[in-house]
Amino acid sequence: MSVAGLCELCERPDVDHTCDRCGRLVCDRHWDEDTGMCVECGAEVGRPSDRMSPEDMPDGVDTYRF
Repeated sequence: MSVAGLCELCERPDVDHTCDRCGRLVCDRHWDEDTGMCVECGAEVGRPSDRMSPEDMPDGVDTYRF
């Protein structure tokens, strides 16, 4: 996707991506191709592989699903 402007994280002029979560315009350095998000959103949300499955949790831990 071609966008014009400055990276909203480092203010570099070579913006190439828009975060799917927050809508920030970001450069390649602040873009995570795997998640489709900027590095800030990726750090907040985490990757699916970072989350524990209920089977791996210790006994006595409640799991809430919405």
